[in-house]
Amino acid sequence: MSKTILITGATDGIGLETAKKLLQQGHTILAHGRNEEKLNKLKKELATTGKIETYLADLSSKDAVLYLAKEVAKNHSSINVLINNAAVLKTTDVVTTDGLDVRFVVNTLAPYLLTKKLLPLLKGSGRVINVASAAQASVNFHALSGKAIALTDMEAYSQSKLALIMWSTTMSKIVDPNETIFVSVNPGSLLGTKMVKEAFNIEGKSISIGADILVKLAIHYESTTISGKYFDNDLNQFRIHHPDALDKQRCHDLLKTMNDILQLS
Repeated sequence: MSKTILITGATDGIGLETAKKLLQQGHTILAHGRNEEKLNKLKKELATTGKIETYLADLSSKDAVLYLAKEVAKNHSSINVLINNAAVLKTTDVVTTDGLDVRFVVNTLAPYLLTKKLLPLLKGSGRVINVASAAQASVNFHALSGKAIALTDMEAYSQSKLALIMWSTTMSKIVDPNETIFVSVNPGSLLGTKMVKEAFNIEGKSISIGADILVKLAIHYESTTISGKYFDNDLNQFRIHHPDALDKQRCHDLLKTMNDILQLS
């Protein structure tokens, strides 16, 4: 059965490769990007492959995330899968106009806000795939809140990715898995994405490794028992979470901090 799938960060790397593979399988792709030129090119190149829509939004802006959710809801009464793939590691603009660390905003807060706003569209066998990383570190809540804690690129990235896993796990306990499944995934370490090449100056491994597991998680694994789990593609299996993702108090504190930052109830 054809599914409607929203992929953030779909103009490059794993997101682009995932979009191509899913289109070839007959699914409808809602491709998000922050560069209008790249989005137009993407739509032109893939229009003959299948049904694709494009959505422009800068995920470092709360208003842009809200607008993205509104536009998707305007065009679709329901979607089957949300793949939160967009991420940033190395950047010259570390602080957003709201005074927050852009790594936390794009990698953690934006996907959370987008997911919350799109939950009504995902109800009834929907699923949220959160693209995390093998790089994980305990979250400094002061840094998350933008309270003058300067982090290196890798520190911020690692913390933001663990935070993504933590809220994914927590949401799986709040939302009925028969309505929406939440899964986080390390798509593979040091894949040859633009982000990896810029950060580490290496070619990296084939991005198809990451795209293949995203396709698998989006389309297969029908059992609701996978909700809240973490798939490590380096090991090709579901594995035990980082201890912080199993710590109920830290997960509660994280969600409260995020809701406060985003002014969500």
